[in-house]
Amino acid sequence: MNQEIKMKTIAVNTRLLMPGKLDGIGWFTYETLRRITAANPNYHFLFLFDRNYSKEVVFGENVTPVILRPPTRHPVLWYYWFEWRINAFLKKAKPDLFLSTDGFLPLRSKIPSVAVIHDISFEHRPGDLPWLVRKYYRYFFPRFARKASRIFTVSEYSRRDIINQYDVAEEKVDMAYNGANERYQPLTEERAAEVRNEFTAGSPYFVFVGSLHPRKNITNLLKAFQLFKDENRGNYKLVLVGEKFFLTRPMEEQMEKMNNKKDVIFTGRLSPTRLNDVLGAAWAMTFVPYFEGFGIPIVEAMKCDIPVIASKVTSLPEIAGDAAVFVAPESPGSIRDGMIRIVREPGLRQEMIEKGRKRREQFSWDHTANQLWGSIQHVLEADA
Repeated sequence: MNQEIKMKTIAVNTRLLMPGKLDGIGWFTYETLRRITAANPNYHFLFLFDRNYSKEVVFGENVTPVILRPPTRHPVLWYYWFEWRINAFLKKAKPDLFLSTDGFLPLRSKIPSVAVIHDISFEHRPGDLPWLVRKYYRYFFPRFARKASRIFTVSEYSRRDIINQYDVAEEKVDMAYNGANERYQPLTEERAAEVRNEFTAGSPYFVFVGSLHPRKNITNLLKAFQLFKDENRGNYKLVLVGEKFFLTRPMEEQMEKMNNKKDVIFTGRLSPTRLNDVLGAAWAMTFVPYFEGFGIPIVEAMKCDIPVIASKVTSLPEIAGDAAVFVAPESPGSIRDGMIRIVREPGLRQEMIEKGRKRREQFSWDHTANQLWGSIQHVLEADA
């Protein structure tokens, strides 16, 4: 007589899976879970939300959405949600594994877990965060790292950083690069001209993509742009794509000082389709954060056939390879020099585009999802 095999259940922290508000971790969650749930119909997935969810992220019949309020908008609520709401749910539901794509774990739970820790920038630059947020991160993430059955991260830089900072075993930490949305692609010359007409009255422009907060180094980028404008007669603009987050006062003060602030355009958050337009019509990407665990905008720029100016620190040289002009993020003059090079040096812009076309082949969400599933299987098999 054949015994019925019990379907394994995986509970997933999906609190950041909010279409229309996806950031780096949100996109990682969306792209990997979409693939993992489709490729594994014999597994049951419990998606745990902290607010109303969109039906478009319930990816298949093997996904059951669960709402556990309240919304987690504050460190106190983070603690309550994970240590009480999630812990109580896991104790009752008894899944085989808990997957957290933002690294947060319920410390009191006995369920095996995989924590995706994208980076630990808060350990190196705590001043970039509000006081209570950084206290929470620096207290709990070492504990999350020790608690996790397995850790997954998105660059070798982050992998080494987590191992060294939290003294966890090398064999416990897996790594695979992020991908980039398949919809990003080069624009035709005609479409690029239309987009420039819409955003910059036809002028060429540099573009930044990311949340506007201190780690992203917007203040020095603005200083560099002013220096660039002082030396360059071309009518170049700077387009900043992203939402303001915390501690943006220095950026705002720098804007007020600028002679050329009319040449800086803030678009806010854009949909992937609109972002493809703004990327594809740009002269170059200027992505110069102080710290980055991966840097998805670099890959998105490569997919749109625009050259990249990038910081020469943390994970970015690993991700960009030879397909970027590297600059020192702490130096507005260095950033300016990178911008001048990509404008004035014959052939450099096209050379970076060609190298980007080769480099972008290293990044695939299919590969990321497969590797994450491998980490999950490793834990399930060890616990069997």
